[in-house]
Amino acid sequence: MPRSMWKGAIQFGLVTIPVKMYLATESKGVSFNMLHAACRGRIQMKTYCPTDDEVIERSDTVRGYEVAPDQYVVITDEDLASVPLKTVRSIEIEQFVAVDSSGEATRFVKQAYYLEPEPVARKAFFLLRQVLAKQGLRAVCKIVLRDREQLAALDPFSGTILLSTLYWPDEVRSVADLAIPEDDAEVRPAELAMAEQLVGMMTGQFDPKAYRDEYREALMGVIDAKAADEAIAEPAAAPAAKLTDLVAALEASVAAAKAARQTAPETIAAASKAVAATKRSRKLAPVGVPVMAGEPEAELVPVRRRKSA
Repeated sequence: MPRSMWKGAIQFGLVTIPVKMYLATESKGVSFNMLHAACRGRIQMKTYCPTDDEVIERSDTVRGYEVAPDQYVVITDEDLASVPLKTVRSIEIEQFVAVDSSGEATRFVKQAYYLEPEPVARKAFFLLRQVLAKQGLRAVCKIVLRDREQLAALDPFSGTILLSTLYWPDEVRSVADLAIPEDDAEVRPAELAMAEQLVGMMTGQFDPKAYRDEYREALMGVIDAKAADEAIAEPAAAPAAKLTDLVAALEASVAAAKAARQTAPETIAAASKAVAATKRSRKLAPVGVPVMAGEPEAELVPVRRRKSA
């Protein structure tokens, strides 16, 4: 049984619903330790105090806020708990909005959490969930987590309520400085028709079981091979680019999608893999070869954080 990371209550109007909160996701990335290149020994990150010129334990540290150069006010856990905000121990619902009209502000999600009602509050909890689901609503709320107040949203999810912390509006960067194509960019009817056909061929029901972290699996294969002192297979070379214009690229993609759908009609995963070679060809195309709008020009590889000792 996972351990709850927060206890409090959902508050709206005069209704109080005591709940516990659990992390809804976990990272499955491959973690690395930092080693000394010369001896392969695992390094340690020490907490050092320059005043006393000694390494100290984490338990010997406190929070300090600098009010003047080299002058600090020490803040304890009790001080944080005494902050005069209702959201320190409650999820304060500010308003309810229609899910389809909640706008872009609720798209920038930081972290997702599951909520679990305390036994005494189960009826009120599931009543709130049922109302949100029946009326297609999302609750916009605020909560204090990790020493800061955060904007959040509540949504019905798989028998419970999902709390998603959001970025504040002033934390979301503007797109004004991006080189975004203008709305009136000239698109030929043949290009539009072919693009619509390709999108239609790749449209289907989303099956999460059809997707997995292939990068992690491939990386573990490299690690296992090195551990067994085996040769590491070289990645297959991408085919040379042969497509010369957007329509030709779209036509080839549609043909590949049709072939993939015939072999795997239930999911779009096979279709995506079938056109992968075509996408790589366009990424390697010479300067001047157009690329379908909305596609990246190079494959993105997930960034893996290194684990500190």
